[in-house]
Amino acid sequence: MSIVARRLTHEEDGIGGYLAHPEGAGPRPGIMMVHHAHGVTADYKVDAYRLAGLGFNVLVPSLFNMFGIPGTTHIGQGAELQSKHSDPEFLGKMEEAYQYLVARMGSDPARTACIGHCMGGRLLIPFAADHPQVKAIVLYYPSVRDEPETTHRPRHAFTLAPTLRCASLVFCGGKDFIATPAIQGPLWQSFIASGQPVEWHFFSDANHGFRHPDNDGFQPHYADLAWPLVTDFLQRRV
Repeated sequence: MSIVARRLTHEEDGIGGYLAHPEGAGPRPGIMMVHHAHGVTADYKVDAYRLAGLGFNVLVPSLFNMFGIPGTTHIGQGAELQSKHSDPEFLGKMEEAYQYLVARMGSDPARTACIGHCMGGRLLIPFAADHPQVKAIVLYYPSVRDEPETTHRPRHAFTLAPTLRCASLVFCGGKDFIATPAIQGPLWQSFIASGQPVEWHFFSDANHGFRHPDNDGFQPHYADLAWPLVTDFLQRRV
């Protein structure tokens, strides 16, 4: 199978980021990957290519580029950028990206999924709540905190997860310093309350960011362990 893979720029494509898909006519199932606080790091491009090899159209939008912030990655800038842009702003950019995945890339709207890491995983919970057509979501250590709802982050995951209409696959780590095990318990209960299929994997000695080489918490063993679980889940649910 021949794969088309390339960087996207606002000037040429109207959206920043990266895409990969099998060559030839579709439609095909689509996947939108929502990045962590470091932006679209190189491992997203590798994963996009591998998922395209399984027959998916894959879009990795650079949400930071879509806010007009230059650069191919944004390592170390994530906390500041999240403080400047609210969840509704991020969700608006994710909506633009999702429309690109369906309309511009020719993905089947009835067979779409989303993968999110850290910041992206947290944001996918309200996104999936607002898009019941999404068939499945994969969340790596979503950065959910026990915090009040504010105008900056107006809808908490504990409230939204019970409303989801899609299947979910969630990875959590016992050494996560953001979504700690104390938060993971009620979050799991919130997902179960949706009545939808939930697959939950807890690795007791895994770090926050175990999937990403650019994170201090990178653990290659758990990264490799999670990947076949993700591909199996997507092929069954999408």
